[in-house]
Parts: sequence; C-alpha cells; structure tokens
Amino acid sequence: MSLDISLDADDDWDSSTDWARLAEAAARAAIAESAFPGLVQAARPVELSIVLTSDEEVQALNAEWRGKDKPTNVLSFPQAEPEELDGAGTPGPELMLGDIVLARATCAREAAEKALPLPDHAAHLLVHGTLHLLGYDHMDDDTAEDMEAREVRALARLGLSNPYEVAA
Repeated sequence: MSLDISLDADDDWDSSTDWARLAEAAARAAIAESAFPGLVQAARPVELSIVLTSDEEVQALNAEWRGKDKPTNVLSFPQAEPEELDGAGTPGPELMLGDIVLARATCAREAAEKALPLPDHAAHLLVHGTLHLLGYDHMDDDTAEDMEAREVRALARLGLSNPYEVAA
C-alpha cells in the first residue's frame, strides 16, 4: 500500500508530528478492521491520498462536492468500486482507494474541546475517512454502529482510547 501525503505548510500543521507515519498507521489500522484486511498486502498496488490543509480549502471542497458551504473536520472521496475492493487480492492495475482531506483549524478546535492531542484526534479522523473509502457509512443506526465499532478497534490497534465512550 502506498500513501500520498500532501501537507500545506501554510496551514499550521505542526511539523513536529510525523504526519505521514501517523496517516499510514491510521489507514493500515482501519483497513485491518474492515472487510478488506488483505488490501495492506494486496497482490496489486493500492494507493490512498491524504491532504492536510486549511479550513478554507475544506470549506470550498465541501461546498463544491456536498453543497455545504462550511468547513468540516474530514472529507472522504472514494474512488474504488466495491467489486474492485473484493478483487484486490488478485494481480491487476493500481487500485486508488480515494482521497481524505483534513481541515487544520476544525480538527484542532475539536481536539481542544475533547481535551485530546491533535495527532490523536487526527488519527481518529483518518481512520474514519479510510473506512468511508472502503464503503462504510453512518447513515442509519445499524451502519453507524458497525462503523463506530470498526473505528474503536482500529484506534485500539494504535493505542488510542474509544472516542465514543462517555466520560463518567
């Protein structure tokens, strides 16, 4: 699996964090908890693109692609069809899973509200985004429960706690 990371230096993403390492670990953990764990060691090349950018850039993408003119924490743009995911174990051309885009200020604000380090919250959003690229969603109670359970297990692989647990 190859990862293409784009970091917009003007958007205040902390350079002391190894974002490429964090993104790869989060993507691998999400894939391991999906119905397609073999994608990490697939017989064909698998690529995932991650862009760490500004709220303004995410707002523009959100307006263009989702009709919502506001920033959001993470956007996912899947490119692989379900049959391509199922067939990833066989040799073939490169499989592009899609793109994940994170908004710096929104992520930082949410992390502060949750009293979490930004890298931990970003890891959760990268896991969440990767699962979206693999076809998971949270449009109803059943799919939301399944996706959240996969997120929790993936985050545990990274040594991170359950973000859905209500503090006592």
